Amino acid sequence: MSVKKAVKFVSLGSGNAVSVNRIVSIVTPDSAPSKRLVQEARSKGLLVDATGGKKTRSILVMDSDHVVISAMSAETLIARAEENDDETNEG
Repeated sequence: MSVKKAVKFVSLGSGNAVSVNRIVSIVTPDSAPSKRLVQEARSKGLLVDATGGKKTRSILVMDSDHVVISAMSAETLIARAEENDDETNEG
């Protein structure tokens, strides 16, 4: 018997979203290692730009090695991801 798990998404703004279950980490873009992470992902073709042309305020590392940049703050995304996790645990 297989149990189907509902896929939950977190909105990144500008009509973009990612699966909560695929997020490994959410970090701020302020440090040199974060900037290096984005550059390396860009050079490997693994960067997903979900900023909508705005300033990058958070970086999401996915379990597929993709790196997603967002104009939404890391704190906001973490809160939204936790909100989705609470909803999953209730149901």
